[in-house]
Formats: sequence, C-alpha cells, structure tokens
Amino acid sequence: MTISFEEFAKMDIRVGKVVEAEKVAGAKKLVKVLVDIGEAEPRQLVAGIAEYVNPESLRGKNVVVLTNLEPKKFMGLESRGMLLAADVNGKPALLTVEGDVPPGTRVR
Repeated sequence: MTISFEEFAKMDIRVGKVVEAEKVAGAKKLVKVLVDIGEAEPRQLVAGIAEYVNPESLRGKNVVVLTNLEPKKFMGLESRGMLLAADVNGKPALLTVEGDVPPGTRVR
C-alpha cells in the first residue's frame, strides 16, 4: 500500500526525551512513558513494550514519537502518541536518536 506525500506530511514525528517510564500495574505488556517533546508538560504515552524493554532503561533516552495520533486509552490511561519501533522478528526495537538533539525536534 502506498500513501501520497500529502498524507505523509500530515504525520508529526518528533524527537522526545524520556522523563519517566514505569510498567502499568496489572498489565503484562504495557509501559507508561512520560516524554518531553518540547511542550509545557511531558506527554503521556502507553506502549506495549514491557515484555522486551526494561522501563528503567528508557529514562533519558531520545526516542522517536508520532505526536498527532488520535488519543487512545489503555487500562484507563490515555496515550497521546506512539513510540516508533522497528519490528525485528516480532519484537520491537525502539527507534532512538543519538547526540544532543533537543526535545521536540521534528523528524523529516
């Protein structure tokens, strides 16, 4: 399936710095992540990565975030975006950005 450039341009993808990450109580796969994407307050995301990533190891990492995804609730927690990851044999490998890249920097 292909999309037009106009459709792609609608996606707002930014670099975010993980401020906090913790496993969601009662959930096998979910991690609640607070990410600084250059807004006044960190943004809350819920990601299904707990089986593959230690939440504590995320703190301070620069991650790639789709920021204009429609909000969705998981176990009562609102997720306002999506961490982007590569699919490696069915397992997520988070996309990270090395170097001193300010939170909120647009990915193109």
